[in-house]
Amino acid sequence: MLNWTATLWPLAASLAIKSALVLAIACLAAFAMRRASAAARHIVWTACAAALLALPLLSISLPALRLSAVNAILPTDTGLVFRSTATASSQPSTPATPRTARPSTAATTPAHALDPRTAILGLWTAGAILGLAQMLYACVALRRLRRAAIWSPDADDAAALARALGIDTPVRVLETPHAMPMTFGIRRPTVLMPAAAADWTESRRRIVLLHELAHILRGDAATHLIARTALSLYWWNPLAWTAWREFLKERERAADDLVLAAGARQSDYAGHLLEIARAMQSAPTPAAAAAIAMARPSQLEGRLLAILSDKVNRRNHGRTAVLVGAVLAIAVVLPIAALRAQNTPASPTPPDVDATIRAATSQKNHQLLEPAADLYENLYKYQEALALREASLAIREQENGKDSAQYAEGLMLLGNLLAKRGGSAREVADYYTQAIQSGDRPEVYPALFRLGMRAYHDQNPAQAFDYLRRASNVARNGNESGIATTWMANVQSSQDPVFAESLYRNAMTMEEFDSPEQAVTLDFFARFLKQQGRDGEAEPLSAHASDLHKARVVALSPKSAAPAPVSRVGGEIKPPRLSTKVEPQYTDDARSAKITGVVKLYVVIDTDGLAKDAHVLQGVGYGLDEKAMEAVSKWTFLPGTRGGEPVRVEAQIEINFRLL
Repeated sequence: MLNWTATLWPLAASLAIKSALVLAIACLAAFAMRRASAAARHIVWTACAAALLALPLLSISLPALRLSAVNAILPTDTGLVFRSTATASSQPSTPATPRTARPSTAATTPAHALDPRTAILGLWTAGAILGLAQMLYACVALRRLRRAAIWSPDADDAAALARALGIDTPVRVLETPHAMPMTFGIRRPTVLMPAAAADWTESRRRIVLLHELAHILRGDAATHLIARTALSLYWWNPLAWTAWREFLKERERAADDLVLAAGARQSDYAGHLLEIARAMQSAPTPAAAAAIAMARPSQLEGRLLAILSDKVNRRNHGRTAVLVGAVLAIAVVLPIAALRAQNTPASPTPPDVDATIRAATSQKNHQLLEPAADLYENLYKYQEALALREASLAIREQENGKDSAQYAEGLMLLGNLLAKRGGSAREVADYYTQAIQSGDRPEVYPALFRLGMRAYHDQNPAQAFDYLRRASNVARNGNESGIATTWMANVQSSQDPVFAESLYRNAMTMEEFDSPEQAVTLDFFARFLKQQGRDGEAEPLSAHASDLHKARVVALSPKSAAPAPVSRVGGEIKPPRLSTKVEPQYTDDARSAKITGVVKLYVVIDTDGLAKDAHVLQGVGYGLDEKAMEAVSKWTFLPGTRGGEPVRVEAQIEINFRLL
């Protein structure tokens, strides 16, 4: 089933960022033009509104303009999402085996609590629908108002003034009980005059008609609907409300300038405007959302100051200026809309098991068996791997004895295999316990470490700490010693926080700088600090760990042989289909820490059906990002096509890690 949240979220998030950029550019342009005329600034705000309306369509339809610099800002929108779920108990469990996937672009994931992205998209949509519904209701109310109105006695005067202004379209002038003069209508422009206008002086009626006709001459009814629609779509953005207020302010001032240019005296016009606003402060009607009222009290002070000032630029602009503004708006919005975030050899054939065992036994060389066993394990063929490991152990015992490091290592490898295969925790622990009976040595580090983790799961902190201390002492390198010390700190975190903190810091000094092990230690240390209420110290550690996990994913991802165009699904580009997949495994660290979450990867499905060139869009840490990439690198796809020919297609892969 199509997941609309995953499909729409990248586009919505991208639109949010791009629209804010367009609005910010408009604000800067209007500020730079503060000495220009109100009509010129109104063109800026109108062009901004039109650009905002065009932005969704342009973002979808334009060819991608990919700049690596925008990766940290814009979310990657691939148009294609594959999903999988990795589950595990709090105890070690077997990874899933490869299987043939259903030919779909998404796997079903279990329902959880409401995704915050779904809530945000729902809120955005609800607000937009409410704003558009309000405007639609206003249009309906205006139509009813027009039907109920009667012809105004000022209709003839209005016709003469319209001709003098150069308005060719017939203008209706109607009279209603409504308290405020207003204008609406694009194809059939209409001026609504209040019934109280009959008591006005001829000079005031002329001023009011000139003002409303100025709106018609400028085409303000159409631009009003454009700006109002843009506000409805981007209602959540404070910059959108700023743009709306500036749009209204500059529109009224531009109309005022036209009235003054027609011969009205500044003082008379200001007086009439003030009196109309004072006398007609009634509650706004539902029609106000789609009509242009003459005197909004919130704008009155600024308008009066502008009307009375002799230093204001009152130049009005014709259609050429509007066309230039539209061209400039397109030039600005096109590259913004086009911005997008940036974006194996065949497996070897495993050897014959029986032949390999015979050769190793005849030569008394267990090392001949290990590569073959590793290969079968990686192919999830555990029965064959078990036969090879058991044969290797027999040779180790025969050649080196049960007290040897080689025999202990063989026991440990069998325990690891049994854990992967899904054997019981007790059976696995028996192999590890046998491995360490001959003494602590570097070869049995993994056995000591895993026995420590088992004791940790069994809530036996003293035994866990002892095993982990022994593991740290015999570690083969600083990374192994550091991760064992990290878990010693985890054991102590609730009992002795001061000691635990010293252990975390010691672990970081043991591990190689920026190694995967250090990334895990940073994850745990940051978590510990947050539990201590030290968020300020924890955030840099979390950020550094996240960067290390992302870099590791990039390093693990197969790379394309040569740069080639990458397409998005849609139109003539047919989507790739998932053929086989391997479920990711939980890391011991993440399982023990009870870490859950969703890892999101951007990948390119290449023409050979493999996922390549990956990077992390959303990580979880604790080694799970890397495990997701390790599994995805083994997925196979039927590649996307254009006209039947394979093409490289960008996609997202989401791995949901959860504990049972």
